[in-house]
Amino acid sequence: MNVLEEITRRGAGFRSLADAWADTTTAHGQLMVTILGGLAEFERELIRARTGEGLKRARERGIRLGPKHKLTHHQQREALARREAGESCAEIGRSYNVSHSTISRLKAPSERT
Repeated sequence: MNVLEEITRRGAGFRSLADAWADTTTAHGQLMVTILGGLAEFERELIRARTGEGLKRARERGIRLGPKHKLTHHQQREALARREAGESCAEIGRSYNVSHSTISRLKAPSERT
């Protein structure tokens, strides 16, 4: 809709070659484009509301959202112990096939919020 508005503002019109109804140079075409734009905006708001409700329900059920951890809890504990023993994050990361930054971001259970 913003692109069509900019085209109109610059004194031109839009006419779709594939869809005869999409023609902003006629009153009928402008009406159709406006109606369909309004319906698309309405549907976008419905999707946003449904997604928000679904995320809220998932959090209430304790479902963890976001990407999966690269290391299991056992591997995380091992990596933390190795890091505390003085081994470098790069060495630990290579042994688990993850980056050194993944290891450096690990937190002990007492540090987690």
